[in-house]
Amino acid sequence: MDKKTSESRISIQTNNIQEMINLFGKQDENIMFIEKEMDVEIVIRDNNIIIFGEEDRVRETEKLLKGLIEVWENGHTLTNHDIRYAVSLAKGGDGGSMMELMDDIICITARGKKIKPKTLGQKIYTEAIRNNDIVFGIGPAGTGKTYLAMAMAVTAFKNKEVNRIILTRPAVEAGEKLGFLPGDLQEKVDPYLRPLYDALYDIMGGDTYQKYMERGMIEVAPLAYMRGRTLDDSFIILDEAQNTTTEQMKMFLTRMGFGSKAVITGDITQVDLPKGKYSGLEEVRVILKDIPGIAFVYLTDKDVVRHQLVQKIIKAYEEYNLLREEGMSPG
Repeated sequence: MDKKTSESRISIQTNNIQEMINLFGKQDENIMFIEKEMDVEIVIRDNNIIIFGEEDRVRETEKLLKGLIEVWENGHTLTNHDIRYAVSLAKGGDGGSMMELMDDIICITARGKKIKPKTLGQKIYTEAIRNNDIVFGIGPAGTGKTYLAMAMAVTAFKNKEVNRIILTRPAVEAGEKLGFLPGDLQEKVDPYLRPLYDALYDIMGGDTYQKYMERGMIEVAPLAYMRGRTLDDSFIILDEAQNTTTEQMKMFLTRMGFGSKAVITGDITQVDLPKGKYSGLEEVRVILKDIPGIAFVYLTDKDVVRHQLVQKIIKAYEEYNLLREEGMSPG
């Protein structure tokens, strides 16, 4: 790579060849991505990483690379997602923020996987759960709202901060359409609850999950089962809350007893309620917004941790809907 004329250059010294291999990626794919996104040129000379380009870009890239090197030196492997997210942070002026994400391990799954926030939005979300009794996590699919809430619930349970974990979802079609399905009510609503079972199974492991389910220390149930109960010393997660009615949301929130914590997750762009029914999640944002001890965390497409195209798909839909709301032709 030839050196190009540039306004500024900065050199970062490194004495660890493995560090550079990990940072640069297979066939230098990471460094080429960083060059393109940050609009700089990066050259290796002996033990130095030299950055060429406009001064502001060079400074941002220096902070980015030093942050990534710090992550690696602290024993963390950098994934493709980590590199791409670190670059997005650097472009927003937060190039050195990766370390605080990597060090926040919520829990370790039965298979040894470390669960931790992967974006600053997710970090804010998990901190809000630690510091508040009721937290609303609102955002699109793929932002980890439910999975992180479950990881926090398992951690609180293991630390004996609560005695039970209760997971619930509204079964939107729990009326007429479910009547055509075979089995009792529990069997009919199980398809709606399956994602919750699967996530909990993944975090706790099959044997542990089954043991606590049998003892009644973990409960997965449709929202209708919450009516008339008071839930003490429990970590309660209400998932898909955009599909609650006003009455259901009020009913759920007033079930909380002493020593309990509740996390309510949902995506207000994916309401499946019948026409004419108002989403309880939409309404509660106005009703409870100023109450201490209740936090609202809004995750965005930047917090999506699925395939990178999911981020672009969500953004495209947001732009499309905005044009429709403004009365303009999306085409």
